[in-house]
Amino acid sequence: MGYENIKFPEGTKFLVTGSAGFIGSNLVEAILKLGYQVKGLDNFSTGTKENVEEFIDNPNYEFIEGDIRDLETCMKACEGIDYVLNQAAWGSVPRSIEMPLFYEEVNIKGTLNMMEAARQNGIKKFVYASSSSVYGDEPNLPKQEGREGNLLSPYALTKMVNEEYGKLYTKLYGLDTYGLRYFNVFGRRQDPNGAYAAVIPKFIKQLLNDEPPTINGDGKQSRDFTYIENVIEANLKACKASHKAAGQAYNIAYGGREYLIDIYDVLCKALGKDIKPNFGPERKGDIKHSNADISNAKELLSYDPEWSFDRGIVAAINWYKESLSTIKI
Repeated sequence: MGYENIKFPEGTKFLVTGSAGFIGSNLVEAILKLGYQVKGLDNFSTGTKENVEEFIDNPNYEFIEGDIRDLETCMKACEGIDYVLNQAAWGSVPRSIEMPLFYEEVNIKGTLNMMEAARQNGIKKFVYASSSSVYGDEPNLPKQEGREGNLLSPYALTKMVNEEYGKLYTKLYGLDTYGLRYFNVFGRRQDPNGAYAAVIPKFIKQLLNDEPPTINGDGKQSRDFTYIENVIEANLKACKASHKAAGQAYNIAYGGREYLIDIYDVLCKALGKDIKPNFGPERKGDIKHSNADISNAKELLSYDPEWSFDRGIVAAINWYKESLSTIKI
């Protein structure tokens, strides 16, 4: 259960790209707590210096400020590394619809640079962030690997291309790659600010400020919201997975399903607020319903998520309430 008992050889070194971001900084924190070495790579385009400040004085931590679009930077970052956890990317479906060329540069070229640098440096395992958006308009629930529909956004396309490169790098070059299709990850350090902020931190921030949030659509869309601890577990267990599990992508979620309007009610109750939300138009490119079949990850990665939505949302709310001054609410 969990990841606290996962063991690697003494002196094992991880590279976490996007290490100043939400998921990346949580991975850095977890690996350092386990006693292993971490090199972080980030250009602060979406991550923040506040997310990495607490690690700077740790003797097991090294940070490189750089961009995955630069192959030389990727090569340098992979020197002396055992495992790569590639989280560097630009997220947000609606933003990708506005900026398709930029998403191509960062999410496709950048990830390919990292795979190539990992190959040339003899990395043991290359674990990378994919997304549930690759399921597109495929209507069946739960979402199952190998049953994808038509893609609905440039962001989804970039993640599907990453997965295809992952397959090729395992097949052609013997680099063990593992794609993790994250389903609506939430938790500590997720940025509540900006037009493209994820829904849970955004709602929490607005409710704490007594502002009525806007729900896109009717609120009856559903998501498999996944607490950050489950994602940390998946990344570390992928590093221990067998070669036969490589070259594939896996659903990483809890396997539940929450409706947006119900989540809003949960947040209002937890924060002691009675604020009616506004309802806006549906967002272009959004999937209506999302719920993951996690049986492949359980079988091939030994993934066994401990954090339900109910448990995770309590932890997330408590973190935001305690961290008001540091996250610029």
